[in-house]
Amino acid sequence: MNKTITVMLVEDHPEYRDVIDLALSDEPDIELINQVGSSERALQVLRNPLFDTTPDVILLDLNLPGRSGVEALPSLRASCAHAKIIVLTQSNNEADVMRSIQAGASGYLLKSSTVNQIVEAIRTVAEGGALLGSGVAKYILTSLQTRLPTEELHDSLSQRELEILTLLGEGQQKKEIATHLDISITTVATYIRRIYEKLDVQNAPAAIAKAYRAGILPHDPPHEIDA
Repeated sequence: MNKTITVMLVEDHPEYRDVIDLALSDEPDIELINQVGSSERALQVLRNPLFDTTPDVILLDLNLPGRSGVEALPSLRASCAHAKIIVLTQSNNEADVMRSIQAGASGYLLKSSTVNQIVEAIRTVAEGGALLGSGVAKYILTSLQTRLPTEELHDSLSQRELEILTLLGEGQQKKEIATHLDISITTVATYIRRIYEKLDVQNAPAAIAKAYRAGILPHDPPHEIDA
């Protein structure tokens, strides 16, 4: 029997909380264990020793009263180290996207995403993947005009690492990459970890965004990125 994915929702609009609550209530493998309206309250709950069920995934709005979601993101990660954070917001602002990714968010979705996209994002990040929702990846990769120095970054990656990075940029996940290259998933995971180290990033969206900015990957971004 698969483990139930526990979710905390940090969202200040009651109507949108109701939408997410209703959507997740239909999913047998996902349980919404807590809803709070501010990042301060989320941190209080996570740090409360009486709160004996910690979330596997935190859905985090950015535009919150008091401390914003992007400001609170590092503290949320520190308070619940194993939890994966998905930013779920109306903002496709470049600075918000990049700051969230750099702070360790495993996913970034716009509130215009469908319920099915949100549910699948929860499952993806709970399994160790990362995801940029439809439109966000394209926005980042087409709006970032500043080019990074490419030669050093490119030369630091082996041919196999470049190959895997390219497949990540095409939206393939570890299992698909393993099948495509006829290698084990464990080997793929090892290569991906080395790519993150060399690019100095924490997850697939950040690696791909940096690779596009540096010109390592061609500027023809896919609709979604997940790995």
